[in-house]
Amino acid sequence: QVQLVESGGGSVQAGGSLRLSCAASGSTSSNYDMAWFRQAPGNDRELVAFVKWRYSWTSYEDSVKGRFIISRDDAKNTVYLQMNSLKPEDTAVYYCAAKTMYATTYDYWGQGTQVTVSS
Repeated sequence: QVQLVESGGGSVQAGGSLRLSCAASGSTSSNYDMAWFRQAPGNDRELVAFVKWRYSWTSYEDSVKGRFIISRDDAKNTVYLQMNSLKPEDTAVYYCAAKTMYATTYDYWGQGTQVTVSS
């Protein structure tokens, strides 16, 4: 079992930056793929970015490419999402998620942290 706790959300004006953190505890291991999802009111949850455990290979949703950076610090059991040049459409609840390398779905989820971007 893995427990995930997000922090770092808040309110910011368009063009600003925020850094989200996700601290993992429990049966922690560096052999987990980690991801950030978000869900805006009335929308489905969408995958924003993920980082594989092997080689820390990363991938991003098109609308955040060049603005968001996902990273992991396995020594601290923490994954980060640096969000720059924020836009009002980035407003959502952001969730951290984890899965083992062979799983096809994310099995572990945090409680979410609100990000609000005003124009």
